[in-house]
Amino acid sequence: MPAPLQTIRRPLLVLSAALSSLALTAPVALAAPSPTPTPTATPSSSASSSVSPTATPPANMSSVGGTRLGQAGTQVNLTSGVPVLPKDVTARSWIVSDAESGAVLASHNAHWRLPPASTLKMLFADTVLPKFPKTTEHKVVASDLAGMGTGSSLVGIKEGESYTVHDLWLGVFLRSGNDAVHVLSHMNGGVARTVSDMNAHAQDLQALDTRVVTPDGYDEPGQVSSAYDLTLFARSGLQKKDFREYCSTVSAKFPGETTKKKGKSVRGTFEIQNTNRLLSGDSDISVYPGIAGVKNGNTTNAGATFTGVAERNGKVLLVTVMNPEKDEHNEVYKEAAKILDWGFQADGKVQPVGELVAPKNVPQTSAQPGATATGEAGGDTSTKPSASGSAAATASEDDGSSGVGIALAVTGGLLVLLAAGVFLVNRRWPLPDLVRRRRP
Repeated sequence: MPAPLQTIRRPLLVLSAALSSLALTAPVALAAPSPTPTPTATPSSSASSSVSPTATPPANMSSVGGTRLGQAGTQVNLTSGVPVLPKDVTARSWIVSDAESGAVLASHNAHWRLPPASTLKMLFADTVLPKFPKTTEHKVVASDLAGMGTGSSLVGIKEGESYTVHDLWLGVFLRSGNDAVHVLSHMNGGVARTVSDMNAHAQDLQALDTRVVTPDGYDEPGQVSSAYDLTLFARSGLQKKDFREYCSTVSAKFPGETTKKKGKSVRGTFEIQNTNRLLSGDSDISVYPGIAGVKNGNTTNAGATFTGVAERNGKVLLVTVMNPEKDEHNEVYKEAAKILDWGFQADGKVQPVGELVAPKNVPQTSAQPGATATGEAGGDTSTKPSASGSAAATASEDDGSSGVGIALAVTGGLLVLLAAGVFLVNRRWPLPDLVRRRRP
């Protein structure tokens, strides 16, 4: 559904919001220990990196987005007044950028082609999510679950049970369920068709470092992406209301098996939770202020990697971190948080080293204020509501699909933040709709 677009740089509408339940899901952290995946496929969830940290990026990398982004090593313009980058970032590759303008504030081996793990599910979602309304039901058959790699992360889908598309996407985003990915892929015409669609969509997004072999991110020979491309996938996905809902969901109820009780068929539920620790927190890491998703992953070949989006003081940043060399608990999130902190501190001071390119099918003017974006599952965002009624209308459209209830009150042209968990902001491309962001 359409979102109001403003003609000024960063108009904020503060909203009165009541939060009933917030669900967040995180597939596993994503990273890559070596530039080329090993021949043996490995699990897509809890495996640790086994590649030597001495691996180095190739001398020649893509220059999409700017020549400096194709150079090895750290790229940043540390002029007077620009804060120094954190010294303890050990990731093989990372990038931090302005989600709205596309300006790349700093990067490190941004175009290094590495195994992506479950962060590849961002491309899967951006490709397949618009094809099926969330209320569509599908009864799972054995062939839907065939072909998953050994040790795959699963949400717990059962043959013979029916699930809505909404259920399946919660399984993809919250539990990084390869079973949910395969069911949706079969609904889309099969795994091979879905892989072809994903590769074509990556080309449309100008994500030229990416080669998809399997839609779930499971380690396969030749399957690669880059920090730059993963950021493009997140930026494109965030155009879609449903994508934003799923990637910012902290926990949700998922359908269980049907059993007989006193002669009646009863279907239970179980809780699934997001493993994105910047969203959900952990014993050694706090919820990152302003975090709103996006996706994490972890495989043997990829190590831990993560793409996230966060807002602070009207600035929206995207960060991608791939395979920290430092082997500590939640290290990928700690390094992502440090890079985000730097990005917010450097806002307005640092000169970009490159840019996030627009998709081929999006005119360059669409990145400017007042542009229109489409792409919600089963919907069209081509009609722009009037300025007077757009805030309440758009927010009401966000209500209900993930258990997040939002009540809006518009007062004197300003909307006041309540409920200590959510605020909604009008954004130009790539965040044209009202976007929820979770605060601790």
